[in-house]
Amino acid sequence: MEDLRLTSFEDFQDKNIGKIGTPERDAFEKEVDDALQAYRMGEVIKQARKARNLTQEQLGAKVGIQKSQISRLERGHGITFNAMARIFKAMNIPAVLDMGGIGKVALW
Repeated sequence: MEDLRLTSFEDFQDKNIGKIGTPERDAFEKEVDDALQAYRMGEVIKQARKARNLTQEQLGAKVGIQKSQISRLERGHGITFNAMARIFKAMNIPAVLDMGGIGKVALW
């Protein structure tokens, strides 16, 4: 029987994606970060909807989109700034954009 060789996750990434600092690795890490942020935003939408005892269908009707689109957004797919704004506004959730040193801007 052959000896198994274990590889650290870091070595696996270096070999298959690229070493830290390479364009390939930077692009991969950005893609992962973007997907994680979208997933988190989807979870926020879902939690807010459930806290207001709304079904996906009811929220979709308030926003003017199909239930299937609400489902996609809650899973972190296709989230846009416009979609977030419409959903939070429909649920009467205030939103503020923090512009760092410039200040904060109320979105509605």
